[in-house]
Amino acid sequence: MNANRTYKDSVFTSLFNDSDLLRELYYALGGVKLPQDIPISINTLEYALVRDIYNDISFIVGSKLVVLVEHQSTINPNIALRFLMYTSESYKKMVREKNIYSGSKISIPYPEFYVLYNGIDPYPDRETVKLSDLYENPQDLGFPEKSHPLLDLEVQVLNINEGRNREIVNRCKKLSEYSLFIAKVREFLDKNDNLLKAIRDAVKYCQEHDILKEYLEKHETEVINMLFYEYNQELEREVIREEAIEKGVAIGLERGYKEKLTIARNLLAEGSTPEFVQKITGLSLDEIAKL
Repeated sequence: MNANRTYKDSVFTSLFNDSDLLRELYYALGGVKLPQDIPISINTLEYALVRDIYNDISFIVGSKLVVLVEHQSTINPNIALRFLMYTSESYKKMVREKNIYSGSKISIPYPEFYVLYNGIDPYPDRETVKLSDLYENPQDLGFPEKSHPLLDLEVQVLNINEGRNREIVNRCKKLSEYSLFIAKVREFLDKNDNLLKAIRDAVKYCQEHDILKEYLEKHETEVINMLFYEYNQELEREVIREEAIEKGVAIGLERGYKEKLTIARNLLAEGSTPEFVQKITGLSLDEIAKL
């Protein structure tokens, strides 16, 4: 498996890499307790199997239901499209030995989609994101209005930050403890700028206060490495985003200035006074004189 993929999200993924914990997680998300006699099989897509297509958690409940879960610290507006791709690959794995061109009906499990959000940007407790929100409008080409999309997909986005969606988080002890752990990492990070120290202090605090204690004691070094990588990735994305915004503003200002010069030239050509051109464009009289 790609090393970067492993470090990126396996704190959350490895924590719930257990059928009993997935029962508890589904109870938290769907509000339905799964009987112990219903088998749970993990079906998570991994980078090594499908190039550039992988998800955090996917599991099948008794061959009747497939649940795909993503954990995100930033909201991705294209998440429904990503889930469509995940689902396509998941179904492809399930029917690999079957002939989809035969005359026999192939049964596939019913899909459900969840995103667990624990980023720092404000976000509601719950929101539904649809694939159809991404569609272009065919009416722009003169086509008649469509009554409803023939292909759609709905994702339930749940805010699992500490203090949010208590009824959901409290149904799953590990999910509640995970939220507390991430909150502690941020708390220690706010106290100092040393990311590695903040993560280590959060791990130590949680071990001492029985928060994911067994998991952290067993995977302490791995967790520190994974979180360090993940937070560095977030910081890198933030820097790239800020640089893109600054570049966009600069381009916009440059284009705006060029447009003002064009307007000024046209006004001057029509016989407008420099004072009138200054009032309309905001250019200085010196700039107008050079034209």
